[in-house]
Amino acid sequence: MRAHRLLIPAFCLLAACSGPVTKSSAESLATAPLPEPARRVPADAAAERLSFAPVVKRAAPAVVNVYSRRVVRQAVDPFWEAFGGGQGVPRERIAQSLGSGVIVRADGVIVTNNHVIAGGQEIMVVLSDRRELPAKVLLADPRADIAVLKIDVGAEKLPVLPLAARDDAQIGDLVLAIGDPFGVGQTVTNGIVSAMARSGVGITDVSYFIQTDAAINPGNSGGALVDMNGDMIGMNTAIMSQSGTSSGVGFAIPAALVKRVVESALGGGTAASARPWLGLKTQLVSADLAKTLGLDRPEGVLVTDVYPSGPGARAGLRQGDLILSIDGQPVNDESTLNYRVMTHRSGEEVALQVRREHGAASIVRVRVEAPPGDLASDGVRINGRNPLDGATVTDLSPAVAEQLGLDAFTAKSGVLVTKVGPGLAANVGVQPGDIILGIDGRPISSVQALRTVLSAATGPAWRLTIQRGARRLDAVLRL
Repeated sequence: MRAHRLLIPAFCLLAACSGPVTKSSAESLATAPLPEPARRVPADAAAERLSFAPVVKRAAPAVVNVYSRRVVRQAVDPFWEAFGGGQGVPRERIAQSLGSGVIVRADGVIVTNNHVIAGGQEIMVVLSDRRELPAKVLLADPRADIAVLKIDVGAEKLPVLPLAARDDAQIGDLVLAIGDPFGVGQTVTNGIVSAMARSGVGITDVSYFIQTDAAINPGNSGGALVDMNGDMIGMNTAIMSQSGTSSGVGFAIPAALVKRVVESALGGGTAASARPWLGLKTQLVSADLAKTLGLDRPEGVLVTDVYPSGPGARAGLRQGDLILSIDGQPVNDESTLNYRVMTHRSGEEVALQVRREHGAASIVRVRVEAPPGDLASDGVRINGRNPLDGATVTDLSPAVAEQLGLDAFTAKSGVLVTKVGPGLAANVGVQPGDIILGIDGRPISSVQALRTVLSAATGPAWRLTIQRGARRLDAVLRL
């Protein structure tokens, strides 16, 4: 369980369930389309006494416990130690994180939340038959809070819980949450889908969730939300609570996004390469903005910037366009648009319904792709008598911005400060995340250009231009 950045007292991370399928579906993430289930309320008291046991019987064997361990050094008070009080006090302790996971492939591929295994030096998986096996991380995506693990089971075929092939859960659908709350052992709770497309709750950077009232608590993190077909429709991730325990407001990452991350992991991809990109910057259409645009109600998102030569620019999109839907699904905020894009593979085409100025809406087809540029390297450490002495920098690109959770539209120029160690940079206030745009009036486009400018400058006065978040800073420094 961990706290989340919200203006409410607490947010606890969660988990849920999983379950077996036939041999053919167990060997592949792709499952044959299932017939549309009938949705109906219980007709009488006898119907109300019907059991969830058949669904649990299918799902529960694929639910696992996931825990990670790491060694944490603990400090001893120097004053206490000077008088012998620190003698015998262990300088290290074992920190452990407990959560749940779901087997999604019969050869031992497991999904869980990234926060369950983050920082773990040893990751273990406990199967339903109580076997404990070490796991390796195939892919960890902190921004989406999804991790893909692999355990070695040889030729054995494990029970799996299929990721739902459809993305059609509806408010009011019955669901089950299966996991290991508080470490008491596998537990099943039931509820309904309380809301869909819940965004703006500040849990992860990819803010698009299924909300449920099924009881989920600390230790459930990384499990599954299961529908009445026995399919995993979401990965339980967080609860909204003032007490730290279930208050009937839980959130699950949709299975469609989990499935895409798993596919990327099995294809050797990274978290950043798993995210297709439109190359658009958008904003929510508020009631006031809707009036300005001549709309009778707020709808869609407004394109405020288009990345040069990006997918959107090549498709002809431009600033001021209003995006109303993607692939036939309505878009009412940026999170919805980003989520729908991320459920596609790079190279696939999406259909955007776009209204330009006061004209009629039309369909624009855009082929999404990974953000351009190389991913962040270890960087280059700057040394010497200059204001960046001790800072580590890397070339900036949309790929790096996406990887580090920055605004890709700040990546058009400059170099990124990734670390600041002992040196003049720390003394003058340079911070990780700063973008160096210019030195002494000379623009900086790459790490090589930065080193060239620094080697040519003589000081002692330096004029530094930095982008820090939304602010542009100009400072004259004397060293």
